[in-house]
Amino acid sequence: MTRAASIASVRFALLATLGAWPCAAIAGEATAIVVSPNGPVRSLGDAVRQAPAGSRIVVRAGTYREQPILIDRPLTIVGEGRPVIEAATPATLIRVVANDVRLEGLVLTKIESSHVEDRAGVRFERVTRCAAERLEVLNAPYGIQVSESTDCRIAGNTIHGAGAGQRAPGNAIHLWNAKRMTVVDNTISGHRDGLYFEFVQDTTIERNVSERNLRYGLHFMFSHGCAYRSNRFAHNGAGVAVMYTHDVIIEHNEFLENRGPTAYGLLLKDISESRLHGNRFQNNTVGLLIEGGGRLAMTANRFLGNGWGVKLMANSAGNRFEGNVFDGNSFDMTTNSRSTEAVVSGNWWDRYTGYDFDRDGRGDIPFRPVRLFSLLVATNPSSVVLMRSTFVDLLDAAERTLPVLTPNTLVDKAPLMQIPQVDAPPLDRAQMEMPR
Repeated sequence: MTRAASIASVRFALLATLGAWPCAAIAGEATAIVVSPNGPVRSLGDAVRQAPAGSRIVVRAGTYREQPILIDRPLTIVGEGRPVIEAATPATLIRVVANDVRLEGLVLTKIESSHVEDRAGVRFERVTRCAAERLEVLNAPYGIQVSESTDCRIAGNTIHGAGAGQRAPGNAIHLWNAKRMTVVDNTISGHRDGLYFEFVQDTTIERNVSERNLRYGLHFMFSHGCAYRSNRFAHNGAGVAVMYTHDVIIEHNEFLENRGPTAYGLLLKDISESRLHGNRFQNNTVGLLIEGGGRLAMTANRFLGNGWGVKLMANSAGNRFEGNVFDGNSFDMTTNSRSTEAVVSGNWWDRYTGYDFDRDGRGDIPFRPVRLFSLLVATNPSSVVLMRSTFVDLLDAAERTLPVLTPNTLVDKAPLMQIPQVDAPPLDRAQMEMPR
């Protein structure tokens, strides 16, 4: 054994005898850098600049005016007691360019808008394994931006924009060119788009609430292989838009109270090979609008109290509607062509008046969900004022008896006689404000 090795062995034995290992562990916990209004470190920016890679920074309660903060090494920054970090300069407040950075428990505010650059509370650029959790971002143009990143987590944040009063509103959570992200349990309002994803793949979006945004509660394009589950989108300017994407799962979400001349609960444009299951579309001008959709499965959804339950355009093919509930809609289903095709089978319709002599739970008479009057309204919107008239009732009755103008390809040949126990949020008739 060499002399150096002998000295190291003796030192190890001596430290173990004196009980130095527990002391070292305690000392390691105490090495966190603490930022506080009256302590030796009074600025988060200063703490970040002096912290070695892998450090933990604890920010105590208080208000801190900060210049833009650049994080270029792995750090964990945790706020205790909701410390407020204010931007002292018009710019993005925190910019992260290192892997393995975690931000938690901070309140970020006073980030000014700009017409020439996108400014955010937090921006992650080309990173992996980063996290933003339990942050509050208030009145920032963009809340949390992520670009060219992988395997990051955005969870439990509250992001509120200034709404229409903001000079250049951006998006609350904005992902661009990202993979394997997790976006869960966030509460969002007052932005242009609540959630905006472009070129995002294999990402999970769950249990978020996105309400009262100026345009879309959720807007994503070219984002394949993603799953959207148990989210709530309500009172947004135009609803939710899903575009130019394939292999998407949309399950157990709520699309509520999205109203206006160009509003809908959910727009699917040029979408293919995707599934909508167990969602609730309630009190929207249009519940679901499908334009250019192919090979989509719509199962166990509820369309309740909408103006139009489903608008299915003629450029959509190979779609399937099974086990859905249509209740209280002014128009259950409409289209813009007699040649529109889809499999429509085994749904429950509140307007169905047929019978079930063989008692198999399915009506013996097919149901035609596309009313003749809905086609007239599509070409002459002002004719909707006649909806409650006897003339319209006679017109629809005549078309049901001798169908001539409504599509023969959109007929439910086995309508359900009872509301199915679908795997969806519970039926709430008290919220069904739109008349039949």
